[in-house]
This record gives sequence, structure tokens and C-alpha cells, in this order.
Amino acid sequence: MAIPRKRFFNRFSHASHGLLGVLAWKLGLAGKEPLPVLPAKYMEVFSAAANQVAPISHAPASDRMRVTWIGHSTFLLQHRGCNILTDPIFGDCSPLPIGGLSRAAPPGLALEALPPIHDVLISHSHYDHLDLRTIRALGREVRYWVPEKLSGWFRRRGFDNCHELRWWESAALAEGMELHCVPAQHFSARGLFDRNRTHWCGWVLKSAERSAYFAGDTGYCPHFLEIGQRFGGFDLSMLPIGAYNPRWLMQPMHLDPAQAVQVHLDTASRLSVACHWGTFRLTDEPMNEPPQLLRQELDARHIGPQTFRVMRFGESIDV
Repeated sequence: MAIPRKRFFNRFSHASHGLLGVLAWKLGLAGKEPLPVLPAKYMEVFSAAANQVAPISHAPASDRMRVTWIGHSTFLLQHRGCNILTDPIFGDCSPLPIGGLSRAAPPGLALEALPPIHDVLISHSHYDHLDLRTIRALGREVRYWVPEKLSGWFRRRGFDNCHELRWWESAALAEGMELHCVPAQHFSARGLFDRNRTHWCGWVLKSAERSAYFAGDTGYCPHFLEIGQRFGGFDLSMLPIGAYNPRWLMQPMHLDPAQAVQVHLDTASRLSVACHWGTFRLTDEPMNEPPQLLRQELDARHIGPQTFRVMRFGESIDV
């Protein structure tokens, strides 16, 4: 008798986010949610891509960390001589051989312009976070770090330099630098019949000088307070702010800008930067709405915009 394959579940209860709901949304059976009315001061147009690429060929000083937003959830992190990518995708998002989601903006940094990449952090299996063409381009010498049960996807494609971590497990990324796998609230699937067969996560990078938190893809839940308390806050957090509308369907799995601000506070982040917006049109909100709502929420909470920044594509910040 075959042993059933393990499925993963979120720790905290939440509204349903299943295939029937997605079909109802896509077929227009559930109705459209009204768009928020923003005051005029938040209605400026956010440019699609500024490509303000700072020089990144050399690593920053050992006590600094440099972050470059390439687009969507793809960041280049540079610290202690290491070059690290998060959820890299440099082309279109193509779940099927025909069709797919075209990029609304090119990558802020071309794949061929990258410095030598040492490590790649993958948060989960969705096509806009795990892209086969990008993985093949990065090659087999790179170390890939993935949540539980996702290493099989890599090994079936000939990528053996792949390391799995469970929630709260850690590993030495380099001398003096630790990598920690932390919880998120999401789901996984690459087809119709593999939902939640692999896990999902966020990642924490920690050295004696700096700490960084990459939330991956997640809905709001009590995990964030626990993460912030365990690590004593972060110098840098990379938090998703887009793909939230309609809320009746997306709320369990995707933060909206107001919730992202709450995560910024929960995790005691000294600087947060926004991601998961402006690259692929995944849901119903206008492409340029997330940063506008983020700014409105920051103003409402009397939080300075330099504490939670919206980076331009290709922009680099030294932390």
C-alpha cells in the first residue's frame, strides 16, 4: 500500500483560498471590489522602471549590506563578500508553454550584468518566485536554499547543489554569516495536483554586523511578531505590498500595503523596502496602486517614508 505524500498546512486558521474561489474570481462570478479613493496627494504616477543601477561589481565594506531591487521579489543582497539572490526571475512568468504573464517592466539589472552569484534563496514553488529558465541561466555551481521538500524539483533537473531547511532551522551561509528558514502563511503548487506538497517560507540572513529578513510571499498572521522577537528586529526587511485584490480571495495569502506596514512594526525593522508589485499583473488592483496605499498608511501612522521605502527598479541601497 502506497504511503500518502505529505501535505503542508498553515499554522493559523484563515479564510479559504482554493481553486473554486480562483475560478469564481476569474469567471467574474464573485463581483468586483470597489477601488479605494485616494486623496490627490497620493495620486502621482510611479514610473514603470527607472533603472537607476548603482555600481555593484565590488562588495560593500564588511559592516555594510547592499540591497538592489531587480523587480517583483527578486533582490540582490551583497554582504561580507557574498552575492545572494532572492526568488530570481528575469523574464516573463510562464506557467504554460504558451501564454503567461509578460513583465510590465524589464529587470532593473540584467541577468548578464550580475556579479558572480554564490547563493539563491527560494521562498516557495510558484512560477513568479521559482523560474526554471532563470535557474538554468544561473547554473549548477550556485547554492540553492529551499524550504522543505522543494529540493526534489531541483534534483530532478540536475541541480544537486540544493539545500533544504525546515522552519526555524539554520545553516552557515559563509564564515560569520547565518541563514535561517522562518515561517510564512502561503501555499504552494506548480500544477493542478501538487498543492501544498512542498513548503513555503521566509529567510533571515544574520551576521555580527547586519540582519536582513526576506518575507517571501505571505498573508498576515502572528508569525511576524514571533520572527521579530526571536531575532531582535532587523536592519533590513524586504516585504511584499502587492497582489491583494480582491481581498475576499487574496487576504489569507498576500499582504496589502497596510498589513505590510504592520509587519514592518511587528518585526521591529529599522528599514523596510517594498516588493511584489509593479512587475507582473497578478490581481485586480492597478499596477501603481500599492506604493500609493503604502504612503497613505505610513502617513496615517506617522511613520517616515524613509523607514519603509519604495525602491526604483535597479536601485541600490547601502544598509
